[in-house]
Amino acid sequence: MTMPRGMDERIVILDIDEASLGEIGRWPWSRDVMAATLDKLFTRYGVDLVAFDVVWAERDPSSGMPVLDRLGEGELRSDPAFRAAYAKLRPQLDFDARFAAAMKGRPVVLGYYFNSEQGAVRANALPRPTLGKGTFDGRNVQLHDWRGFTGNLPAYVASAASAGHFNPLTDFDGVVRRVPLLAEYDGQYYEALSLAVIRTFYATRLGDAPAVQPGYPAQRPNDLEWLTVGPLTIPVDENAAVLVPYRGPKRSFPYVPLADVVKDRVPSGVLRGKIALIGATAPALQDLRATPVDSAFPGVEVHANMIAGMLDGSLMRRPWFTDGAEALLLLVGGTALALLIPLQSALGATALTALGIGLIAAFNVAVWSAAGTVLPLASSILMALALYTMNMAYGYFVESRARRQLAGRFGEYVPPEIVARMARDPTRYDMQPKEAELTLLFSDVRDFTRTSEGLKPRELGEYINEYLTAMSSVIRSRHGGTLDKYIGDAIMAFWGAPIEEPQHARRALLAALDMQNECAALNVRFAARGWPALKIGIGLNSGRVRVGDMGSQVRRAYTAMGDAVNVASRLEGRTKYYGVGILVGEATRVLAPEMLFREVDRITVKGREGAITVYEPLGLASEAGPQVRAELELWDAMLAALRERRWDDAQKRLEELEQRHPGRTLQRLYAERLTTLRRTPHAGDELPIMAFDEK
Repeated sequence: MTMPRGMDERIVILDIDEASLGEIGRWPWSRDVMAATLDKLFTRYGVDLVAFDVVWAERDPSSGMPVLDRLGEGELRSDPAFRAAYAKLRPQLDFDARFAAAMKGRPVVLGYYFNSEQGAVRANALPRPTLGKGTFDGRNVQLHDWRGFTGNLPAYVASAASAGHFNPLTDFDGVVRRVPLLAEYDGQYYEALSLAVIRTFYATRLGDAPAVQPGYPAQRPNDLEWLTVGPLTIPVDENAAVLVPYRGPKRSFPYVPLADVVKDRVPSGVLRGKIALIGATAPALQDLRATPVDSAFPGVEVHANMIAGMLDGSLMRRPWFTDGAEALLLLVGGTALALLIPLQSALGATALTALGIGLIAAFNVAVWSAAGTVLPLASSILMALALYTMNMAYGYFVESRARRQLAGRFGEYVPPEIVARMARDPTRYDMQPKEAELTLLFSDVRDFTRTSEGLKPRELGEYINEYLTAMSSVIRSRHGGTLDKYIGDAIMAFWGAPIEEPQHARRALLAALDMQNECAALNVRFAARGWPALKIGIGLNSGRVRVGDMGSQVRRAYTAMGDAVNVASRLEGRTKYYGVGILVGEATRVLAPEMLFREVDRITVKGREGAITVYEPLGLASEAGPQVRAELELWDAMLAALRERRWDDAQKRLEELEQRHPGRTLQRLYAERLTTLRRTPHAGDELPIMAFDEK
C-alpha cells in the first residue's frame, strides 16, 4: 500500500538472463570475459561501484593452463623452448589472476553465503569480519550462528574492496521479508552484501569504509536498535535485520542484459555514476525468491531495494517501546471488543469485529506511513478474531443450549411458534416467578363421572385423551395460550405469559368459544363410535397474578397463582348452575370491548370478598347477526325492568325469550327470581346478589 513505486535510476541490475546465457554461454562465464567486463564497466561506462550477487568459488580452467601445467611437470619438463614460451604466455592464460587484477583498487563488492547444514563445508575464503568477537556479549541480540560457508577464491577476496553475504531471513511461509545486516560465524560478525555495498559506496567518497557501530537506546541499553554506518543510522531488530523496503513489483530498477555489456551494446551514459549489481534472473540459475510483492522475485533486486532504502533512510524502525505499544493496543482494543461484542447480535458482532480489525489495520498503516515505525499487526487481528470466535462459539454452544433448555421448559406449555420466538432472545425469558396481568381459563367436563361409567377402561382412556388433545390444540396452536396443567378431565390455561400479550383477554375468549365449537365436533365423532356426548363448562377471569416456576423440591411447574386464578376456577363451576357454556368476570369483559357479552348475574364466590358481575360471551361484535343482537337487546331490557320493579314488563320479556329459545336454564332461573321478587320487594336499583359457598 505504501510502496513509492516508479523507477530508481541510481542502481542498475546487470542481468544474467536467458538471452545472455544463450549468447555468451552457460554460467559461469570465463574469467577473462568477466575481467574484460569489469574493465569496461569502470573505464568505458563509468559505473560508480560493482557488486556481485554470485559466488566465484572455483578456479577457471577454460584457458587450458592446467593442461599446460601438467605437461610442464611431465614429458615437457626438460624442453627449454616449451618452458620459455609457457613462462611468457602464462600471465595471459591465468584468467583468475586477470579477474583478480581487474578488481584490484576498484570499488568491487563480492558476494558469498553461509550455510547451517550438518557437516557444512567451509570453502574458500571469507572477508575480514565487520565486528569482532564479544561485540554483543551480554546484549539481547539473537543472530543466527552459521556452521559453514561458501566463499570466493582467496585471490578474489584479497583484491576486492569488500564482500558481503546474501543470506536473507526466510519466514516460515517461505517469504523473504527481512535481511540480516549482520551474520555470526565462529563468534565473529559479517556484513550483508547490501551493507558492504553501502560502506564501499561511502569509502569512494570518504576515502575509507566507515565502521559499523551498534546502537542501544538509553531506556533499554541491552537491546540492539540501530547500526551507525558513517552518516547513516540504520534501524534494526534483535536479529540485526531490517524489513526489505520494497520499492514496488519486480523491475523497479533498470535492468540491462549482461551480454549487452560484454558486446558493447549499452548506450553511453546509461551506467555512468550508477551502482551496478550483477545477478541472475534466468530460472536455471535458481535465484528467484518468494517476496510479499511477487512469488518469483529476483534475489539481486532484493539487494537493490536494501541499498536504495539505506541510501534514502527509508528503512522501517522497530523502537524499544514497540512491545509496550503492542501490549497497550491489545489491552485497549481487546477490552473494547470484549465488552462490546457480547452485546451484539451475530450480524452486529461480525460487523463490529470487521470494524475493529479495520481500525487496527488503519492505525497500523498510519503509524507505518507517518512515523516509519513497525507495529505488529497479526497479534491484534488474531486477538479480534479470537474474541469474535469465542463469542460466536459461546453463542452457538451455550446460548443454543439455553435455547434448547428454554424450549424444553416451555415446550409443554406453549405452542412451538411461541417457543421459537422466545428462543430468539432467551435472556428475556425465564421461569422465575413474577407478577403479570393474565387472562386465565378453567374448563371441566360436566358429569364426567357418570359419563365414564358407561365406558370400558381402554375406551375411557381413548375418550379423555382425544378430548384433552383437541382442547389443548385449540388453546396452544390456534390461540397461542399457555397450557398450565390437566386436573383429571379439567384444563387450566392462561394468556399473557411467558410472552407478554396485550390482547390476552380477547385471545382467551376466542379460545373458549372455539373450545365449545370443537366439543360439538368431537361429539359427532364420539356418537359415530357409540360413545356418550360431553359438555364442558369454561370459566375466564383476568387480573394480576404471580406466574412462574413454583412447587416443591419434589415437583415443580410453570403455573399461575392469585385471586384472579381462584375466581376463574369458581366461574367454571357456576356455568352448570346458569346453564351456559362460558362465564367470564368483569375484568375480562372490560379488556375485550370488541366482544359481545350477555350479563348473567352479580354473584359472590367462595374465598373472595365482594361481589362480581359475570357475563356470557357471545362472540365478536363485528360478527354478530341481527337475531343475536335483537335477543341481547331483549335480555338487557328484561334486566332493566327487573331493576326498576316493572314486573309485568320483565315477565313479558322473559316470555318472548322463552318463545325464541324454550327451556333455557338461564331464562328459567330468572323466571323463578321474578316470582320471588314479586313476593319480596327489594330496595335499590340492583338485583339481589347470588352467593355461592361451594367451589
